[in-house]
Amino acid sequence: MHYKTIVLELLTDRPELKRRLQKYRQLRTTLEFYAHELKASHLRWQRTLAQRRPASDYQQVASEALELAIADLESRLPSGSPENLASARQPNCPAPSSNE
Repeated sequence: MHYKTIVLELLTDRPELKRRLQKYRQLRTTLEFYAHELKASHLRWQRTLAQRRPASDYQQVASEALELAIADLESRLPSGSPENLASARQPNCPAPSSNE
């Protein structure tokens, strides 16, 4: 699974957030942080779905679990608007200053 690729795509969909992370040289750190979070969430969802439907096909469970994990992550990422960036800082990313 290419969790970093998925996270990079999600960050690319939020150009203001990605620009800010690049500016503070936090893109790689944030990418790795969220990739780890995505993988952990994916595994949790796989276990949950497999317990709920033990007769289900493994590939189907894995695919559905990834979709749910991505949706979870997307809901936690700031949209990139100035208001959301100010209230939802990334790991080790300085808060936006008022002069930006």
